[in-house]
Amino acid sequence: MTLQTALRQGSDLLAQAGVPDPRLTAELLLAHALRRQKIYLYSHPEHQLSTVEWIHYGRYLHQRLSGTPAQYITRTQEFYGRPFLVSPAVLIPRPETEHVVEQALQVAPHARRLLDIGTGSGALAVTLSLELHASAVATDLSFDALQVARRNAHALHAPVDFLRCDLASALNTRFPLIVSNPPYIPAREIPVLQREVRDHEPHLALLGGDDGTEIYHRIVPQAEKLLDPGGWLIFEIGYQGEQGVRAALGPQWTDIQTSYDLAGWPRVIRARYTP
Repeated sequence: MTLQTALRQGSDLLAQAGVPDPRLTAELLLAHALRRQKIYLYSHPEHQLSTVEWIHYGRYLHQRLSGTPAQYITRTQEFYGRPFLVSPAVLIPRPETEHVVEQALQVAPHARRLLDIGTGSGALAVTLSLELHASAVATDLSFDALQVARRNAHALHAPVDFLRCDLASALNTRFPLIVSNPPYIPAREIPVLQREVRDHEPHLALLGGDDGTEIYHRIVPQAEKLLDPGGWLIFEIGYQGEQGVRAALGPQWTDIQTSYDLAGWPRVIRARYTP
């Protein structure tokens, strides 16, 4: 079977099953089966798949048809222009989270130390340490997530130290910048999430309590002990969480601002600590 035929058949199978972006997904899985870049598929459409390549491609298609996200199959997701290792131990980094990076670069361009609470894959900590030329500390409760994040920091040569603890409970040093993309899905919404998220991504990184803002209310008091006066706290938030997160920020927080994603949903809240 040629690449051209394999790509067409894979796209058709995925489309019939209602998988989003079937053509793009087939390209990703076929390129992964060949251990080549996607451009190879179109520069060598006559390439005959070997038995091993066909077996891998078939297995990857079956996994995706069964609901496994493509990123967990390929073990890779791009974030802010860099490749990040992902596994079922971590949330898949989303393009929307890049808004946190953009806000941090805007309000704290001279920060040389930062803290990422609940780092997951390490996408925020690694990206900001590289973009700001800063050292970073990243925490997570999951040992397996920290293993993934460490590998990403090592692969991308980012100066990040990792600490296993509940949020920032083990820290007592101050930072000019704290970022976090905490769990923010309300408990009632977990059963109706897309199956790719509900059945495959870690619930520890999804569940945000009854209203989706429980973790923010725990982080804010810790941030007050860890931020330099005048330092910035930047959260990613869920579409339903803006008011609840703002309610967690007391009078010692100023310059509170919400930014919106490309779909118009509230996505990031930033606040300055001015005790």
